[in-house]
Amino acid sequence: MSKSAALKKKFAAYPRLNPLGIGRDITVADLIDKTFLAYNGGRLREAAALLSRKMLVKNGLVGMSLTGALTPAGLGKSCLIPMMKAGFIDWIISTGANLYHDLHYGLDMKLYSGSPFLDDVQLRRDSVIRIYDVLFDYNVLLDTDAFVREVIQGPEFQRTMGTDEFHYLLGKYVHERGRTLGLEDSSVLATAYECGIPIFTSSPGDSSIGMNVAAMALRDSKLQFDVNRDVNQTAALVYDAKSRGQTSSVFILGGGSPKNFMLQTEPQIQEVMGIEEKGHDYFLQCTDARPDTGGLSGATPAEAVSWGKIDPDTLPDCVVAYVDSTISLPLLSAYCLSRVKPRKPKRLYRRRDAMLGVLRDVYLKVGTVSKIKSSRGKAKRATGAGS
Repeated sequence: MSKSAALKKKFAAYPRLNPLGIGRDITVADLIDKTFLAYNGGRLREAAALLSRKMLVKNGLVGMSLTGALTPAGLGKSCLIPMMKAGFIDWIISTGANLYHDLHYGLDMKLYSGSPFLDDVQLRRDSVIRIYDVLFDYNVLLDTDAFVREVIQGPEFQRTMGTDEFHYLLGKYVHERGRTLGLEDSSVLATAYECGIPIFTSSPGDSSIGMNVAAMALRDSKLQFDVNRDVNQTAALVYDAKSRGQTSSVFILGGGSPKNFMLQTEPQIQEVMGIEEKGHDYFLQCTDARPDTGGLSGATPAEAVSWGKIDPDTLPDCVVAYVDSTISLPLLSAYCLSRVKPRKPKRLYRRRDAMLGVLRDVYLKVGTVSKIKSSRGKAKRATGAGS
């Protein structure tokens, strides 16, 4: 074998690192494909390829989890809403804070681009709220709180419900207010209502929305969150897709509780309910969290395999990009919107009861079979059968 042939064989599995010079008219997608070749740039290119070529193809289920203050920075309007309307996001788990600050945009309140180096004591005196370099008037909070309290006094809210139903109903009112104000594509909640995309919150009391719900309980509001329904309903979304032969993918921005709540759907199916499954098919995370601290936010897809959260057969396709979501999400959104044809929205919210009913039936059937096997085993041991 010649020296050149041996060299070629040695690196057959790896493309040559030989980028083109960046021109003035290069698109975002071409920039990622042709110049994001190594280090975390390379991981972001792999993320774009995974999302566009495997997660979104063949009508696969794509769940997204949101942590970090993304909506106040405008990423709801700039990225999430276009992705949702293109059918690229099928269900969401978010911190309550992201949904609360989304309401500011849905109600046409003003947020401003500021600086992280301002005098916070002076800002407090001036009634200005700061989220790093995002600024807004204190009245934005008060007016948003008043809107939430006014809405949840409605008769349809006077009962116990899952957070997906709560957000759907809240999104309906935001959608109606947006139409009155002449707004278009301004709110994630309103878009989720319009597209039938279920949105869950893993810690419903941990936000200003939850704080207002709690306050109204002191005024005899009957609204309560059914967290058991949320756990089972999210598992039902995943089980429905997998039982239909579809892939289930998770697109994780940040980490925290929403990340675990999304990933635990598979252990809920396998470990707790005893239903045979292999785990989510594809895992994509954009995070600044390290794995060596032991926190869930930085836990890798390889570790998730040991819990049954990720299918080990697809582990080589899983990607973690250590990139700030305010950088990665706009780039990945632009990439997918230019490279992938829009998908028909699944409108999973409409089928939520049916999906949960199927999961319940399978779980009860599996439990019955397990009891029968257990009783037979005890009978054999009692009689000495098989010994």
